[in-house]
Amino acid sequence: MKREIPTPESWIEPLSAYLAWLRGVRRAEGTIYQHSYQLRRFATSTGLDPWPVTTTQLVDHLASLDDRDVGASARRTVRQVLRGFYGWGVIVERWDANPALRIPAINAPRGVARPAPEHSVKVGLHTPDDRTRAMILLAVRCGLRCREIAQVHTRDLIDDLVGHSLVAHGKGDKKRLVPAPPDVVRLIQDAEPGYLFAGRIDGHLSPARVSELISEALPPGVTAHMLRHRYGTRAYHLGGRDLRAVQALLGHAYSTTTEIYVATSDDSIRRAAMAAAAG
Repeated sequence: MKREIPTPESWIEPLSAYLAWLRGVRRAEGTIYQHSYQLRRFATSTGLDPWPVTTTQLVDHLASLDDRDVGASARRTVRQVLRGFYGWGVIVERWDANPALRIPAINAPRGVARPAPEHSVKVGLHTPDDRTRAMILLAVRCGLRCREIAQVHTRDLIDDLVGHSLVAHGKGDKKRLVPAPPDVVRLIQDAEPGYLFAGRIDGHLSPARVSELISEALPPGVTAHMLRHRYGTRAYHLGGRDLRAVQALLGHAYSTTTEIYVATSDDSIRRAAMAAAAG
């Protein structure tokens, strides 16, 4: 879990105004938190005031990030955050030009599927903590993200033409319907009315806390997101190899993202190779 980073005094007012701007244009809370975290990290690690700042100083910050903690994808996020903040500064006339616009593009390697091993699923579903077991069940049976698990409410279970579906509250306030298997239906129907995982963030636990609890219940090295990769892989291979259907289930905007979640088995690779070599 990310450590809490204080806000330097010179950043308190502009950062608060920027985050209010993001809320005003209805950015997701997860996005707002990421911008807040990365800007506070930039401020404390560089010791710079918000303005003036140069492109060179921004690039130096990116270069200073520890490769062991920050991969290419995370660096792209930092670049996006800096471009967003200083772009806002120009819009509201706090600064003349956006110094982050000239930060070079950062190429991130294509991701690969990392489905959780089957034994780790069994371990997680046998955890003695009922609440954590319920979280893992939602990840395993419905492929939900941690933020979606955190927001599951009893009213999100609805009847459909063939059984039940669960309303998943995805990124950017987007909602989608995920078919709910019987054990998930029982879990929600037996719960007290309200959020399944009550907490202090709008009445429910934070995504970070959900992720933390799930990871603690799984074997070392297995994460909640790997359960989602497993769901996507199984949905593809056992559900007719329909990538668009899996894309809808996972709530991805692009099928190229879904492809990353779908692991190809050794048997599939061998069958493809033998078919190509035949004749």
